[in-house]
Amino acid sequence: MLFSVAMCPPFARAYVKVLDIAIPRLRRAAVRNLEIANLPDQGVIAGMYRSIARMLVTFAKFPSLSRDNVSNVIRYDGIENFKSASARGRGVLVATAHLGNWELSAFAHALMTGPMHIVVRPLDNPRVDALVEQRRALSGNRIISKRDGARDILRALKSGDAVGILIDQNTTLEEGVFVDFFGTPACAGTAFVKLAHHSGAAVIPGYALWSEKERRYVLRFAPEIPMTGDVYADTQAIHAHLESVIREHPDQYLWMHRRWKTRPRGAPPLY
Repeated sequence: MLFSVAMCPPFARAYVKVLDIAIPRLRRAAVRNLEIANLPDQGVIAGMYRSIARMLVTFAKFPSLSRDNVSNVIRYDGIENFKSASARGRGVLVATAHLGNWELSAFAHALMTGPMHIVVRPLDNPRVDALVEQRRALSGNRIISKRDGARDILRALKSGDAVGILIDQNTTLEEGVFVDFFGTPACAGTAFVKLAHHSGAAVIPGYALWSEKERRYVLRFAPEIPMTGDVYADTQAIHAHLESVIREHPDQYLWMHRRWKTRPRGAPPLY
C-alpha cells in the first residue's frame, strides 16, 4: 500500500490537536451546530477532527499519487451517474461540500477519469494559497477562483466539462435563499442552481467519504438531481440531499463553520 491514511501520522494528529486548543471558538461553533441540528455529539466532534487529520495526510501525499496507485486510497461508487450525465455534452455541475475529503475527491477523479474544473476561494495568505493551488492542480485539474468565476464556469460547461463547487457554506441575504437544513432555516447561495438553469448542465452530488471497513475513501456520485427552473425548489432539493448524506456520516462533516449565521430578518442570532 502506498501509505496508510488510516494511521494519520503524528504530525497530523498533533496539528489538529493544536488547532482545537488554539482556536476554541471552532469547537464551540461545532457544539452549537450540533445543537441546532438536533444531533447528539456521541463522538461526532472527535470524529470530525480525525477526519481533518486524514485529509491533511492525504493532501500532503498528493505528489505521490498517480493513476497506478490512486486506487489504494480511493474507489468509486456510482461513477455511472457521472458518466451518463457527462455523455449528454452539456457539462456537469458536481455539488459537493465540506464533507469527507473534498480535496481528494476532485484530485482523484482527475486521475481515475479525467480532469475537471474546481471552484475555490483564494486563501488569505498568498504564499500558502499558491502552494495549495499548485497541489490541487497536480492531477490536471483547472482552478477557477470563486471571485467573479461565473464566466469561466459557464465556458467550461459549454465545452462539456465538469465543474466541482462547494455548496454548503453560509451566505448573505443578497446572495441566497433560506432553505430547510436540519430543521432550521439556512441561507444557501443561489448561484449554483442559476448556473445549472442557464447552462442546462446536469447536477450530480459527489463526496469522498471515508470507509473504516476498507481503510480508504469512497468517491460516491449520487444520481442526478433534476432541475425544475425554480431557484428555491432546486436549492432546497440539493441541500436536502446533502443533509441526508451528512446524517449518514456526521463525524465527517466540518461542523466548525457557522452554517446558520445569516438569519431571516427579525430572527435572533443563533451564535
